[in-house]
Amino acid sequence: MYFCRNIINIQLLNFNCRRLNRNLLPGKKIYFASDFHLGAPTHADSLNREKRIVAWLDTIKKDAEIIFLVGDLFDFWFEYKRVVPKGFVRFMGKLGELSDSGIEIVVFLGNRDMWMTDYFETELNIETIRRPKSYVFNNKKFYIGHGDGLGKGDYAYKLLQVIFEGKLPRFLFNRVMHPNLGMYLGGLWTKFSWRKKKEEEKYLGDDKEFLVGYSKEVESKEHHDYYIFGHRHTKVDIVLSPTARYINLGDWIWYDSYAVFDGSDVVLKSLKFDI
Repeated sequence: MYFCRNIINIQLLNFNCRRLNRNLLPGKKIYFASDFHLGAPTHADSLNREKRIVAWLDTIKKDAEIIFLVGDLFDFWFEYKRVVPKGFVRFMGKLGELSDSGIEIVVFLGNRDMWMTDYFETELNIETIRRPKSYVFNNKKFYIGHGDGLGKGDYAYKLLQVIFEGKLPRFLFNRVMHPNLGMYLGGLWTKFSWRKKKEEEKYLGDDKEFLVGYSKEVESKEHHDYYIFGHRHTKVDIVLSPTARYINLGDWIWYDSYAVFDGSDVVLKSLKFDI
């Protein structure tokens, strides 16, 4: 049997040993938010939303120890070797400020920003993660991820996900296609998807929500106190069992919603800013 003090440079279940159970500092909290979709559906809408997000980040910086941003921060994002999308300077600047001040920020990549590579890590010292990951804080176990491509069904999307995450699309965008054309095509794709979004997403019920089913499947194999996802744009807090909950973070299009862990429990909130 191996113990952390005897292991050097070995990863165990994606944890580093000092993080197998991490206790928050007194008075500190963990914040979670997702689905900002900056850049959509119009520049004016996106700019207003960006200002609200920055205002929210300003309000939480006094007691935030960790901020988890759980995917689809941008409506479309592609990192070229020497070029990144223009815009979002208020948001990026605020992340840089918070990171420089010592607040840990973790970004889970979503289906809209899966092509993010090392820009956030190099420029902002922000860890980026694509797949769901487990954490333990104050003896509470968390399972966190964006949520796309998980669970049963939606095989057409899962096939597209495999294709888009492959080397060929990245090569074509990065080496063959001019950035202006690449970003234009990405913008067309997102505009098409926004035509269907006339109102907020409806919660379909515990038996029809694939992330609820996926969480139950994971829970049957390994207990977690909290399953925290984005992607579905539904602001819900569902009891899976007497000791496990599924939380979907909603979005900043309809809800301006986020979750906060104070060391003992997770609470889902909304905060409207008049910008």
